[in-house]
Amino acid sequence: MQADELHVQELLDAATGQARSTDFGEPTFKDGLERLVVSLNDEANLSPIGRTVARAQLLAQLRTRLAVHEWAAERPGLANERIARPIFLVGLSRSGTTALSHILSCDPRNRSLLGWEANSPVPPSSPSTRALDPRAVAARDAGPSLLDELNPSFRAIHHDPWNMPVECVVVMAQHFVSLGAATQYWVPSYTRWVIEADHAPVYRWHDLVLRTLQSGGVRGRWQLKGPHHALSLDALVRQYPDARFVVSHREPAECVASTASLARSLASTFCERPSGADIGRLWTETQATMVDRAMAARDRLGPDRFVDVAYRDVKSDPVGAVHRVYEQLGERLSPQADEAMRAHATVAVPNRYGRHEYGLADFALDRGEIDERFSRYRERYAAYL
Repeated sequence: MQADELHVQELLDAATGQARSTDFGEPTFKDGLERLVVSLNDEANLSPIGRTVARAQLLAQLRTRLAVHEWAAERPGLANERIARPIFLVGLSRSGTTALSHILSCDPRNRSLLGWEANSPVPPSSPSTRALDPRAVAARDAGPSLLDELNPSFRAIHHDPWNMPVECVVVMAQHFVSLGAATQYWVPSYTRWVIEADHAPVYRWHDLVLRTLQSGGVRGRWQLKGPHHALSLDALVRQYPDARFVVSHREPAECVASTASLARSLASTFCERPSGADIGRLWTETQATMVDRAMAARDRLGPDRFVDVAYRDVKSDPVGAVHRVYEQLGERLSPQADEAMRAHATVAVPNRYGRHEYGLADFALDRGEIDERFSRYRERYAAYL
């Protein structure tokens, strides 16, 4: 082993070194942690700064587990909290889930997962302290992030403002079953392990974090998002039996190429530049598995809990798209929410941080082969593509 390699036991010891608790919760978190550490050491070709960032992230995620379990152990009433009728935005990555999640967060009836609280859930904020919570203020006042400094062009590909929702993969990464790491680092063996992993434990952790956050009194109907969820909708529904889903649709070839471009740009920030062809193969495989499993799960779960929306509509008329989504959910958008969403849409215009340029050829991918691999999906949802 190299001296600068990551080591699971050293990370665990460092996390507990300054903590009051050694309770990390369900031991299954170690399965993903061990797989990820091996992949980071053996495959990622981390740069020195990449190794520093990876270690800091893993430690932060472990400390979050300790803090949440310590908080829950001291508050038995937390067991009575329930996440009621959450809405999950799913679909292929790069199909508009971020834009849709951001605009849905403008509805005051919705409860969103913000980045500062996803990374530091305890203590949960209250309605009276939320706006001035030191974590929120720090996020608001922070200067350029390390990613902005190292890769300023990445903002044109993906950006979550401090006061907008983040993907559930941020919380899922704290149980180390998350495609978030798969986009940040070149970790193909870990990525393939995540695809096949049992998701029941990670959704139990996800539920604990959400219950912790809302126990502070900031409530509402949770609206959550993450293409990752398409891998295991059955496990998600077992944890959240009354969950509903908004599924965004876009041509798979565009989604694959855009996702591969995002993953290469982000991984290149922290690793030696991975092969475009390798990234193309990995994300074609991953995205195809997502749609195959999501279609099969929808057949099992029935149509009533699913609403479909086209990426083109989210892009061209986001408020109109939300109105149609609400109608299909059996709800109406309040005038207050409509006004807030229209104000958001005037600012959150496409390409406001620059244009994301990408193509299948960058990743040695063939459009005909992609269309064939996703033929069942393209036929089933042709009206939305």
